[in-house]
Amino acid sequence: MMFNEETTTNAEQLRILENEAKEIPLEKWGPYLSERQWGTVREDYSQNGDAWNYFPHDHARSRVYRWGEDGLAGISDYYQQLCFGIALWNGQDKILKERLYGLTNYQGNHGEDVKELYYYLDNVPTHYYMKYLYKYPQQAFPYLDMNRKNGQRSKSEPEYELLDTGVFDEDKYFDVTVEYAKKNSEDIHIRIEITNRGAEDAPVWLLPTLWFYNRWQYDQSKPKPIIEHEEDGSVRATHVPLGSYHLYYEEPDYTLFTENETNKERLFGTPNDTPFVKDAFHEAVISGTNLEKLKTLNSGTKFSPVYALQIKAKSSQTIKLRLSKGRVKNPFDEKFDAVFIDRKKETDDFYQNLAGKNSTADEMRIQRQALAGLLWSKQYYHYDTQRWLTTSDGISPVVENRLNGRNSSWKYLKNQDVISMPDKWEYPWYAAWDLAFHCVPMAMIDPNFAKNQLILIMREWYMNPEGQIPAYEWNYSDVNPPVQAWAALEVYRIEKEKKGVGDVRFLKRVFQKLIINFTWWTNRVDVEGKNIFAGGFLGLDNIGVFDRNSKLHGDLELEQVDGTSWMGMYALNMMDIALEIAIQDDAFEDSAVKFYEHFVLIADALNGMGLWNEEDRFFYDTLRLQRNHAYHLKVRSIVGLTSLFAVSIFSYHNLEKLRDFRKRATWLNQSREKNRQFLPIIDNSKTGKVLLSIVDKEKLMSMLTRVFDEAEFLAEGGIRALSKAYQNNPYSVDIEGHTYTIQYDPGESTSDMFGGNSNWRGPIWIPINYMVIRALRRYHEFYGDEFQLEYPKGSGKNINLKEAADEISRRLINIFTKDASGKRPVNGNGSDTAFYQKPENADLILFYEYFHGDNSRGVGASHQTGWSALVANLISDMGKGV
Repeated sequence: MMFNEETTTNAEQLRILENEAKEIPLEKWGPYLSERQWGTVREDYSQNGDAWNYFPHDHARSRVYRWGEDGLAGISDYYQQLCFGIALWNGQDKILKERLYGLTNYQGNHGEDVKELYYYLDNVPTHYYMKYLYKYPQQAFPYLDMNRKNGQRSKSEPEYELLDTGVFDEDKYFDVTVEYAKKNSEDIHIRIEITNRGAEDAPVWLLPTLWFYNRWQYDQSKPKPIIEHEEDGSVRATHVPLGSYHLYYEEPDYTLFTENETNKERLFGTPNDTPFVKDAFHEAVISGTNLEKLKTLNSGTKFSPVYALQIKAKSSQTIKLRLSKGRVKNPFDEKFDAVFIDRKKETDDFYQNLAGKNSTADEMRIQRQALAGLLWSKQYYHYDTQRWLTTSDGISPVVENRLNGRNSSWKYLKNQDVISMPDKWEYPWYAAWDLAFHCVPMAMIDPNFAKNQLILIMREWYMNPEGQIPAYEWNYSDVNPPVQAWAALEVYRIEKEKKGVGDVRFLKRVFQKLIINFTWWTNRVDVEGKNIFAGGFLGLDNIGVFDRNSKLHGDLELEQVDGTSWMGMYALNMMDIALEIAIQDDAFEDSAVKFYEHFVLIADALNGMGLWNEEDRFFYDTLRLQRNHAYHLKVRSIVGLTSLFAVSIFSYHNLEKLRDFRKRATWLNQSREKNRQFLPIIDNSKTGKVLLSIVDKEKLMSMLTRVFDEAEFLAEGGIRALSKAYQNNPYSVDIEGHTYTIQYDPGESTSDMFGGNSNWRGPIWIPINYMVIRALRRYHEFYGDEFQLEYPKGSGKNINLKEAADEISRRLINIFTKDASGKRPVNGNGSDTAFYQKPENADLILFYEYFHGDNSRGVGASHQTGWSALVANLISDMGKGV
C-alpha cells in the first residue's frame, strides 16, 4: 500500500489503517445513537401501518423501544448495548429535553421536519474526536406553537421554523457544546460546556445520562445488565457480553437511578412492572415526583448525575465526565484536558490538506463540517423483518394484515449494522441510492468504511434472493436508481488517487453481487425484453407529471427515459469494472464484453424507440398505446438529463493487454455497422481514445444548451431538477379522462405525492449535480478544448466542458460560502439571516436535502450530510485543480 509521508505520520490516519485490518472497519464506540427512533417503521406494530401515530414523540420518553435507542448528542457501542447522551431542562418546559423534537408527516405542512437547532461541528473516522452543538431556548420550548401553526399553513406557504417563534430573540438561549475525546478506544473523555448567550443570568439543569438498551424485555434468558454505584465515586455498568464500564463524573447536585422500562400506567392505564420507569427523571426533576426515592437508589439500568446550574450572562460552565473500560484513579487530572488538545490537533492535521491549496479558509470550514456531518450520521440499525412480522411488541398482538402487509415479502432481511444514514432525524433508516452517494465523500477520509458499506447493502441479509437491493424500510420493494456500480467506481478511483494503488479485490467482490442485481433489473424491470426500462418513481418522488408508481389502465404503457438511462449507465459501469479487473485477471474479459453488448443494446433502444424528441432536442418519458402509437410527456427535467450519465472512455493502447475483449467488441461493432444498426461509439484517431455514450455529439450539444440556460436548468446554485420554463407555462396532459399538470416549484413541494417532504420539480439536488459534473469532465477528456458551448446561454462567452464543470461546481459550493455581506445563501433571507450573522453563529453550516431553485436556500431535511456532503468532493476537486 502506497502512502505519502505526510499521510502515514498523521495519528488519525494511522488509526484508520489499524481499523482496515478488522473484519468490520468500525471503532467500538461512536456516534451510533439515532436521533429519532420513534415514528419509524421498525417500531410500528399497528394494524394499519401508521408508524407516526403508533409510536409518537409523546410516547418516546415513557416507552421502551424494540429495535434501538435514540438520544441527544449521544454515543453508543457498535451493538448499542450501552448508550450515553444528555438531557436538559430550562426550568420552563413540561418535559426534559433528552431527544430532538419535530413534526410528523401529518403535522408538517411539508411533511416531517425536525424543529431544533443543532450542528455537527467536528468528527474524524475513528471518532477519537467529536464535537456537537445544541441550541436550547431559555423560554419554554414552543412544542404546541410549532405544531399548531405548521398545521394551519398550506402547501404553498413556507414551514414555520423554530427561529420564527421568537424564542431565540434577545439571545435568550444556551449553547450546549458536547465534546468527546478518546484516550484509547475504550476510554472516552467527555466535556459539556453550556454558554449563556443572553444578557441575564439563567438556570439550566444538565443530566448526562448512561443507560442500557432494553433487550431483556424480549429475551429473558440473558442476564439483565446493571448500573451501580462504586466506592470510588463512579458508577459501573456491567453487561454480558459487553463487559464493565465505569462512568466518572464531577460532583453533581445529586444522582438518579431508574429502569429503562415502559411507563404502562401513564400510556395505557395498566400497572407498571416496576415502580421506577423510563421517564422517572422527567417527573423527579420537574415536579419532584419520587425525587427523594430515586436519590436513594444505588442501581438501575438508567443513570444520571444531575447538575442544577445558574449560568451568568454571557458566561459558560463546563462539566466533565469520563467513560472508561477500566478503573481510573484520578479521572480529571491535568491529563484530562490534554487529551482534548491532542485529539483536536490530530483532527486539524488530518483535514489540513484535504481541500487543496487553492481553497479558501471558508471553503475548508465548509468541507470539514460536511464531512463531520457525514461521520456523525453513522447509526446502529437493527431490523429483523421475520421477527418483526411474527412477534408482538408486548402492546399490540400479531394480526393477519401485518403478516401480509408492509415488507412481508422481505422475511429474510436481517439487518444489524452501523450504517451511514441520510439524516438521523428525518430519515433514520438507510436508503439504497442515498447510501451509494454517501460512500463517495466517505472515500475521501475513510475508503475502507466506504467500501464496506457498498458491500454490506448487497450482502445476503440485505439483498433479496432474486437480486433486488432493499430501497428503504417504508417499502423495501420500491425501486431506486441502480447507482451502486457507479459509486463503487468512484470509491475505487478516489482511493487509488489517494493511495497510489486500486483495490481490485473490492471491485471483484462488488462485481459478483452487482451481476445478480443487474440480472434482476433485466428480468423484472424490462419484462418485454426491449431494453426499455421502467421502475416507477426511481427515487425522484414527484418528478413526473403523474405518479410514475401508479398502474396505468388499459393498454397504456409508460416507457421511462431515466429507467433506461440508469441501466445504460449501469451496463457501462459494469463494463468498466470488468475491464479494470481484467488487466490483472483476464477471466473477466468475457464479462466486459457481455456488459459492453448490454450497453450497446440499451443505447440503441433509448435512441431508436421514440424517446428522443427531434423538435425539442430532448429525451422524454413516453406513453405508448397498444404498443404502437407513442405520446411524449414533454417535461424537461432531470429524467431526460440522466441520459448524459452513461459515458466511458478507453484507449486502444490500454486494450492491447485485453485482446479477446478488443477482438469480440470489434466483431460486434462491425456486425452492427454492416446491418446499419445504431452504435454508441465515437473514435478519435488523433488520441486513440474511444468514447462510449448514449448521446452523440449533436444531442449532447442540444441538451447542454438547455442545461446552460438560466431560463431553464441553470440556477445560481447549480442545475435545477426541472426546467424553469414551466414556471409561467405549466405542462398539462389528459390521460384516461384525467388532467395532470406539472409546474416549476423551486422550493418546498406543493403536492402530497410521496409524502410531500421532497420536491424534484425545480430545486437543486447536489448528488444529481455531482453526476452531471463528473459526466462533463469525462466528455471533455474525449472532446477536448475544441468542444465549446455558450455559458451561460446568451452571455456571448463560450467555454469548454471542463470549464463548464468548474463553473457548476463553483455555483454549488457558493450555496454555502459567505457573500460580500457575510450571508450564506443556504440560510435564505428570512428570520435565519440575522441569526446566522451573529459572530457565534456565522460559521455554523447546515447541509440540507436540496436547495431552492432560485435563491439556493436550504430546503427539506436540514442535516442531510449524506449525499449533500458531496460538496466536500467538489471543494477538493476545485482546490486541487482537478
